[in-house]
Amino acid sequence: MAISDHRLKLLLLSLAGLSLYFRPTISDIITSRLTGSAALTFWIVSATIAFILCRLALFYEGQADVYDATRSGLLRGRNTMLALSASHLRHIRKNKDAGKLIWVDIGGGTGHNLELMDKYYPISSFDHVYLVDLCEPLLQVARQRVAKRGWKNVTVLCQDATNFTLPIWSGSHPVRGCLGFVTLSYSLSMIPGFYTLLDRIDYLLHPDVGLLGVVDFYTSGRQLSLHEKAIGGSSKECGWLSRWFWQIWFDFDHVSLSPHRRDYLEYKFGTIKSYNGRNRFIVPFIVRIPYYIWLGRSRAQDVSRLSHTFQEDLPIGTVIKSDATETSQPSAPGLETAIEISPPLSSFHYQVQHFWRMPYYESPAHKQFRTFIYSFTWEDPVEDMMRLNISADDSLFVITSAGDNALHYAIGAQPKRIHCVDMNPCQGHLLELKLAAIQTLEFDDFFALFGEGRHPDFRALLDKKIAPLLSSSAYQFWRINEKAFSSSFYLRGYSGWALRMAKWAFWIAGVSDDVAALCRAASIDEQQRIWDQKLRPVIMNPVVVALLKNPIFCWNALGVPLNQRQIFLQEGTAYDFIRETLDPIPSHSLLSKGAYFYLLALLGHYERNSCPDYLTHQGYLKLRENDGEAARAFRLHTEPIVDVLHGLQSSSLTRAIIMDHLDWFGPGTPEVDVEISELFRVLEPGGIVLWRSAAKHPWYNKNFIEAGFSVSLINMRTSANKAIDRVNMYASCWKAEKPRL
Repeated sequence: MAISDHRLKLLLLSLAGLSLYFRPTISDIITSRLTGSAALTFWIVSATIAFILCRLALFYEGQADVYDATRSGLLRGRNTMLALSASHLRHIRKNKDAGKLIWVDIGGGTGHNLELMDKYYPISSFDHVYLVDLCEPLLQVARQRVAKRGWKNVTVLCQDATNFTLPIWSGSHPVRGCLGFVTLSYSLSMIPGFYTLLDRIDYLLHPDVGLLGVVDFYTSGRQLSLHEKAIGGSSKECGWLSRWFWQIWFDFDHVSLSPHRRDYLEYKFGTIKSYNGRNRFIVPFIVRIPYYIWLGRSRAQDVSRLSHTFQEDLPIGTVIKSDATETSQPSAPGLETAIEISPPLSSFHYQVQHFWRMPYYESPAHKQFRTFIYSFTWEDPVEDMMRLNISADDSLFVITSAGDNALHYAIGAQPKRIHCVDMNPCQGHLLELKLAAIQTLEFDDFFALFGEGRHPDFRALLDKKIAPLLSSSAYQFWRINEKAFSSSFYLRGYSGWALRMAKWAFWIAGVSDDVAALCRAASIDEQQRIWDQKLRPVIMNPVVVALLKNPIFCWNALGVPLNQRQIFLQEGTAYDFIRETLDPIPSHSLLSKGAYFYLLALLGHYERNSCPDYLTHQGYLKLRENDGEAARAFRLHTEPIVDVLHGLQSSSLTRAIIMDHLDWFGPGTPEVDVEISELFRVLEPGGIVLWRSAAKHPWYNKNFIEAGFSVSLINMRTSANKAIDRVNMYASCWKAEKPRL
């Protein structure tokens, strides 16, 4: 078959380019410096690369001009990878003498990535950009694009990615650590010598401020260890049929989806962010092509400071091994080693800034939580601050919940440490999002998210601003749940079901306008009148009461477990408990002027003059001042309370606020004694534990006394006429003090 003139020209161009690229080696052969097998090897390699060049040229010659338009649906995640890269670059290079910012886009083809990146990080902000690819037809499009945009700092290079040479180097010798940014956009799966390529990138990437961004197809089998899962992220594993089908399918186009490429990438570099997605662009819910978005940095980076930060709070017996340091703590008698971390470290250790989230491995217990239970916190933090006299000298231990109260303590007292503990990872993801949003968003955007509970462009805020301060686990969660703020955030999560039920009940009863009037009431008398005449008959209706006392509804909507439900039923009926809780509220304080708990429950959002402290402009500024100094106190744990307490040093805490946590246990549960004993150990003399209970006389009070605490009552509901705080949800509040020496 005759070869067309156009194809012959492409073939000759490829061979000519190859001869120029290997000119020094050809010269060696001509001058007899290479002989025998060496010369034969050279010509075999040359012929192989020539074949690849010709194949690429012939494959793309007829589609180069329409390549970008035809690949937009298939190659998902490029925009996200570049947006994330831009936001991370800003934080990585912030306040640092980072040197020149040079970007190499490997396998950049038509240069479409440059146009996309220009929206997030202007091309003019780079000292230089190099686009490296082997396909001449695609590079012709790239050169036209660069010329059209007038980018003088962009150079297009037709070179082999595994051995590319930059004009800024002296000769052909690469300069170690000279690159600030490298991207591989659907190219890693197409490069045969990926080991050589990734080794070369590791050599060239700046060890402190360098960033590598990758987006590509992949397949992955079962992850053999929890450590691998902590690096690769959730939903990485592909089913056997998916692995088999996509590897064969893409192999027809010389695209390799074997797991080895990504495995070596995650081994060679430290993971910052990882997201595993499924592309459903052909037949939704049926054809699902696995792809991933990944950001990483050099493992040569010194992580000893981060390891030290984590070690101070890891369980006793933890061994941490890193490239920079190797430290260990001796195991306490009777305690096994809790976790062993070996290189490469998990994504927690390569976070860009504000190291709030403590490393954790996903356990079966974590998997039972699909989302957060509490999107808001029901306990009154003002009472906590007053009863405990929290100050800047305190180290706190608190239940995370939605994080509202912990943020209140940070604003009001700026304690030196706040340990937030919750077994539900999603509660930690929520508090992480709040902490990161405070540091990165303007106040109006921040209030739109957590005050109004909705934002028209949460996804853009997440990728462009918030993500650099989130752990990889938290980012994955919010990326998957990007619609959480599309309508009403507070109607989501388990607690959102209770709010939805309330709205339906008010709508059916025709009192929705009265609900709004109650929340706007300017006086206690007006508030009391609306409650008595309009809302109380609806809420205290036998049908509603029956629903509220149902054990399934109690857990799934109210977050009340069976043991706690049993506690208050032993002291009265469900009707009595609801009446004693709600009846005193209208006469206690105005919903429109600070009693924000029930305002949120009734409206589904906060108002600017009635919201938690962290949503006030003053509180927001307090958490941001001095580069977020007050927020640095946070340590977010995703382990059982006892395990976290095991990891704390004796007498290292001054205050522990455990909410109604012990109500969740049945009488005589051995774990309660273990937990109280550990609380006694970690509290300094004079330290205090505060708890609330659905019971007026909790069964476990005696366990505190037996452990050596002095127990005293803070407040107790005695009638249906007086509230003990702005929430009045619990029957009693107690404290236990460790005796002073």
